[in-house]
Amino acid sequence: MITPQDLLDGVADSPLLTAGARVDTPLLLVDLDVGVDEDVAARAAERARRTDRLLVGVRRTPGPVPEPIADLAAGLDTTLAIGADPADKWVVSVDDLDTAVAELHGVVADNVHAAMVLGQVLRLSENLPVPQAIDVESLAYSTLLGTPGFRRWLEQRGPRPLPPPSQEPVLVRRDAERLLITLNRPERRNAYGAEVRDGLVEALRLAIADDTITAIVLDGAGPSFSAGGDLDEFGTTPDLATAHLIRTRAGAGRLVSQLADRIEVRVHGSCVGAGIEAPAFAGRIVAVPGTVFRLPEVSMGLIPGAGGTVSVPRRIGRWRAFWLCVTGTALDTDTALAWGLIDETGDDPRPR
Repeated sequence: MITPQDLLDGVADSPLLTAGARVDTPLLLVDLDVGVDEDVAARAAERARRTDRLLVGVRRTPGPVPEPIADLAAGLDTTLAIGADPADKWVVSVDDLDTAVAELHGVVADNVHAAMVLGQVLRLSENLPVPQAIDVESLAYSTLLGTPGFRRWLEQRGPRPLPPPSQEPVLVRRDAERLLITLNRPERRNAYGAEVRDGLVEALRLAIADDTITAIVLDGAGPSFSAGGDLDEFGTTPDLATAHLIRTRAGAGRLVSQLADRIEVRVHGSCVGAGIEAPAFAGRIVAVPGTVFRLPEVSMGLIPGAGGTVSVPRRIGRWRAFWLCVTGTALDTDTALAWGLIDETGDDPRPR
């Protein structure tokens, strides 16, 4: 635990790597209960943005957060607090601060490369245009594909063959001026594999080419909107450069962003990884009550790779996005609505 003054004095800026390129102290806690004046807070926040280590604010004091402390917290990677205001995007409200801090420390220790790269990517891409920010994410993701953390996850998971698909991966139909798109791999919980990705991209390109399509509705068949990337395909691309080009130039994120003002995504069940990362670019997301959102990639030695470090922070702030990605915690519909990850809750309009 360090103070804002310690941060300003450079305590967090000692060499990050020890002998053998091991990471020394990847995460530091910053005490936000101490008094700090406006000048120290502003300069400490600027110092925080330049440090190599992950910086997590901790605040136990209940009630409104003084403005200088809020300004400092905006320079950190995230802040954990008791009873925080949902309107403050830089803070995550937790029930038990010690438990939350211990969880964060544990995940970072187990996945140090992924957690640190995540922090760097969120800082770097915060103010970039969407296409360039997606490139930053993908280049970082390609880097992590070569780490021991990802190889360990692959080995532990092992092969898990699933039944072959039996129908069209994506259904596309026209209803007057609307284009209706349905992810259609219910037996795989609409996993975002190559066939589903390509089908979705083809449909979105149709909407870009045809300006008579004034509205696009995207939903998913079966019990879940999408369980995220098809795990059977992880690590199977022929080389890392090709993997980068597939994620960025053949992925749906850039297209959804381009069409944001015309797209409504209707989600239900589980929205995991890519199952919320690409939809979060849309102008409107409606969720059935009980929908659950998760970003589990850091536990796999990776970071989000379908645009999640770009789309999700633009909705909820990079601070809460950092917390969701590192911990992989499940976000319920009410919290997702309060944070702005979704825009509305509503009944499932799909026929039963």
